[in-house]
Amino acid sequence: MLVIMLKLIPYQKQYATQVSQLFHRAINAIDEDVYSKIEQQAWSYSPRSRYHWHKRLTRSKTWLMIDSAQDHDGASLCCGVINLETQFHSRGYIDSLYVHPDFQHQGIATALLAELEAWAIAANIDSLSVDASKLSKPLFLAHGFKQLHRSYQEKRGQIIMGFLMRKPLKTSKDS
Repeated sequence: MLVIMLKLIPYQKQYATQVSQLFHRAINAIDEDVYSKIEQQAWSYSPRSRYHWHKRLTRSKTWLMIDSAQDHDGASLCCGVINLETQFHSRGYIDSLYVHPDFQHQGIATALLAELEAWAIAANIDSLSVDASKLSKPLFLAHGFKQLHRSYQEKRGQIIMGFLMRKPLKTSKDS
């Protein structure tokens, strides 16, 4: 019997390698009707280094969803990640939201997004924005984001299409 004990935690350095693998697996598990294999390989040709992910995630506000029932090299298994840019020029931008393919459709992305949004409201961030993929667009729409326009990112010579989306937040400044 498989027991899943999910827990939402702030990012910790010990999970950097798992986040790298999660990101790579999530991208390369996307149905080819959504993003072709060529697009997937351009997006994530191979897992990036632990250093890359640690540096990227410590420069933002990051949460992980872990399965504490599964031990992975002495740590719980990271099954989801979300991070929010907090620097002035990109304040309120959701940089990443990924869920491990084995844990998708279990409410993990929704829980991560709810935690991020609650934190952003408490931090007086007036809106959230994201370049949503074709796959994540319905999730963001369901949580009150509105599409502003299509967006395009160049990765390894491939143009990856997505959607720039935004959601205004009601903060304590609005009261």
